[in-house]
Amino acid sequence: MNNLSDIGTIRDLLARHGFRFSKSLGQNFIIDPTVCPRMAEECGAGQGVGVLEIGPGIGVLTEQLAQRAEKVVAVELDERLLPVLDETLGSFDNVRVIHGDVLRLDLAKILEENFFGLKAAVCANLPYYITSPVIMALLESRLPVESITVMVQKEAADRLCAAVGSRDAGAVTVAVNYYAEAEKLFDVPAGSFLPAPKVNSSVIRLTVRPAPPVQLTDEALFFRVVKAVFAQRRKTAANSVSAGLGVPKSVVTAALSAIGQPENARAERFGLEQLAAFANRLKAETESGAKAEA
Repeated sequence: MNNLSDIGTIRDLLARHGFRFSKSLGQNFIIDPTVCPRMAEECGAGQGVGVLEIGPGIGVLTEQLAQRAEKVVAVELDERLLPVLDETLGSFDNVRVIHGDVLRLDLAKILEENFFGLKAAVCANLPYYITSPVIMALLESRLPVESITVMVQKEAADRLCAAVGSRDAGAVTVAVNYYAEAEKLFDVPAGSFLPAPKVNSSVIRLTVRPAPPVQLTDEALFFRVVKAVFAQRRKTAANSVSAGLGVPKSVVTAALSAIGQPENARAERFGLEQLAAFANRLKAETESGAKAEA
């Protein structure tokens, strides 16, 4: 079995296949031999578990997942890496590599076809440029997965795992907390990759909630409110939501007052429950105003 964390092995492998790194795809392969085994363990890979991996690269994480999980499905966008993966993963009969864009594939169908009867988890070293889109796509599609364990830029990890209502929280923090419980597992320095990125990384785990932690009367409105509240943090929530949603400021301030928030409240004052209450009350105030006009 090849040592896929060894720089010499990686260079020889890529040279044989005429592969060059693509900056546009954010390709950074892991060379720290301790990282992938730990990720595989933390994601819960084991018998009775199917793991979906996104962006396997040359297969260094895939190999560790395959040694533990009952089945692994790896989705790779870069067609040039398919023959590389054929070589590095050829000895595993429990791995399937799918060529495609994870944001365009029917993941629910892929899980159903490959993981029937198995618990499912996601594990990936995500390119920085698609971190939030991929995580939100996985959560919003409500795939039947128990957890999502991913390596992301450290700054993104801090934001995703921040407490809602803290200075580090943003709209994506709220969205992630709505669907899952987020925790940072460990940091990974830039020198752990080839080529080395300019920033450090962190591995986080999102444990998917069986049901949202708050009651909403209109989920779509809730997320529109959250996006507006955090869009311009220097502005008050009243001004941001009024402008972002096209709702009269008087209606917005009435909703804020009803949940005990002042007119000048800003994003960091809102916890998840407060945001849910705000969205619910805003809907009620809007509908009440519409009926009054009618």
